[in-house]
Amino acid sequence: MSYERFCIIPAIDLQAGRCVRLTQGRKDQVTLYDGDPIELAESFEASGAQMIHVVDLDGAFSNTNSLNRQVLREIVSRTQIPLQFGGGLRSLEDVAQVIELGVARVVIGTMAVEMPRCLDQAVRTFGADRIAVGIDARDGQVLTRGWERNGGLPALALAKTVATRGVERIVYTDVAKDGMLTGVNVEQTCAIARESGLKVTASGGVSSLEDIERLLIARGNANRGVNATAGGCRIDSLIIGKAFYEQRFTFQQAREISARASH
Repeated sequence: MSYERFCIIPAIDLQAGRCVRLTQGRKDQVTLYDGDPIELAESFEASGAQMIHVVDLDGAFSNTNSLNRQVLREIVSRTQIPLQFGGGLRSLEDVAQVIELGVARVVIGTMAVEMPRCLDQAVRTFGADRIAVGIDARDGQVLTRGWERNGGLPALALAKTVATRGVERIVYTDVAKDGMLTGVNVEQTCAIARESGLKVTASGGVSSLEDIERLLIARGNANRGVNATAGGCRIDSLIIGKAFYEQRFTFQQAREISARASH
């Protein structure tokens, strides 16, 4: 999927079939939000979203929960826009199952670190446009297994490695920022884009419209060669979750900012 402009992607994180958000990826720091996740997906679509990012948190923490897959199935059947899905996809069979459900793109994290040959096969089998690598990092180090295990690998090194394996997109999350509403780690996100040369979806920490603007300014400066530390970068999308649920701003407001930056 290619974006006509910078894309704001709303996130729906699922735990036991309910919409939640974690703080810094910690499973013991969960905020439960009112509202049906299926209706929420429909509302994002009605607001003009081009894609929705859905995460199975139970799967990410290696807990089997069929409710999340049932919700995913319902979202697929009741919306028309592409879904990006991640969380606990650690085998080719897992990937095939959700793609068969109708998911447009899957996000692979732990598999990319622990089973790179499976990543290769996933890209060959399903196509590079259907497979993104999720790089979740704290202090520049990759985290795996639901952000509970240090993968012993710098995020920048993983980004450069997956670029050689046919991957086209990275979803980069600074876990220390995720759910904290303290702003995106712009410098590291730009570094990931620069070092890998891949398309990058930024994630984690958006708290205000100003945070979106800062990322877009850095992206624009990098692509014009203004910021020597960023180089040219291909950050073309941003995942936002908690800021929407906390009503910091609306999807329409975020979309207007991204549209202005694209012209």
